[in-house]
Amino acid sequence: MKVIFICAIALSVAVGGTAVGADIPGYVARAVADRSRPKVDRDADAHRLPAQTIAFAGVAPGMAIGEFIPGEAYFTRLLSNVVGPKGKIYGIENTSWTNPAFDKMIMSERRNVFYRSWKFGEFELPEKIDLFWITQNYHDLHVACCRVDIAAFNRRVFDALKPGGIYLIVDQAANPGTTEAQITALHRIDEAQVISEVTAAGFKLVDESDALRHPRDDRTKNVFDVIVRGQTDEFMLKFQRP
Repeated sequence: MKVIFICAIALSVAVGGTAVGADIPGYVARAVADRSRPKVDRDADAHRLPAQTIAFAGVAPGMAIGEFIPGEAYFTRLLSNVVGPKGKIYGIENTSWTNPAFDKMIMSERRNVFYRSWKFGEFELPEKIDLFWITQNYHDLHVACCRVDIAAFNRRVFDALKPGGIYLIVDQAANPGTTEAQITALHRIDEAQVISEVTAAGFKLVDESDALRHPRDDRTKNVFDVIVRGQTDEFMLKFQRP
């Protein structure tokens, strides 16, 4: 199956088409197939499924995107490739976690990427954006060390988006009724809780994807446990600002 998938990407790049797997646009396939991406990123593609994730979010050339906690720039590089020279990626860093030297390197490498650090859960962007992107970090807004006013955060996201803008959340699934203490211990969050919090800010849930689902995942384990790491059950939620 892996060989077939690689061949499909190569075919799409060659013809500039849009049909790779589940309607993955050619510009997304080309971004994923970029051999200049770090090997560690390319090795992670098998379980992170970036093509499916980016296509589900609807990322397209020319978009302005706010990326919350870019981490080691796994998605930053991909999003930068997809939006192209007319697009922008605003990396929203946490003043307590950021690595200024790394951020500077990424900005020099990617001319359409702009990092800025803020107190966790706070940010201001220089323009209204098309998409707000959070992958595997929404639950951190509930973690004991960094807990924020979640209603205020989601309203801030709402205000940052253009009308019709998209709010993408990908995170590791927790069991229903998971408490704040369990979110901190497991680094997981209940999908229903996320939906409730985000729609309370005025967003509408417009789509969900099962691409990253792993039903056999033991949701009682911390996501960094070697038994489940890389195979956690993840939900993908797509919200829209009316």
